[in-house]
Amino acid sequence: MASIKQFQVTFDCAEPERLARFWCEVLGYVVPPPPEGFATWDDFKLSLPPEQRDSWFACSDPSGVGPRLYFQRVPEGKAAKNRLHLDVRVGTGLVGEERLAVLEAECARLVPLGAVHVRTLYDGNDSCIPMQDIEGNEFCID
Repeated sequence: MASIKQFQVTFDCAEPERLARFWCEVLGYVVPPPPEGFATWDDFKLSLPPEQRDSWFACSDPSGVGPRLYFQRVPEGKAAKNRLHLDVRVGTGLVGEERLAVLEAECARLVPLGAVHVRTLYDGNDSCIPMQDIEGNEFCID
């Protein structure tokens, strides 16, 4: 049986490009170049039928290590808590107040981008900060 070599994480959303650009800022990801034959993504979008414009967008890890993130427009809004979420790992290996400080600094960086700080979980040793992205998808600063 062949092993899986690559995967992408797909987000259903209302505004694919806006959400993709938010996650680029969160993760240090980049928007790939537009398809061959187009100078910009706007040029590419104008080549599509109106109903297909702004229907998807993607971003990727510039190092090629992390998964591609794909954002697709869907008609329905978010109705319930995510069954799957991303953990943004900024405090790996840290404990106590040092870990909490790093997580809080990342939270403070993301809130002006439109993220919502849900709460801070801290037991004196371990910590995690649940948040929401600009469309209400849950993620954690870990």
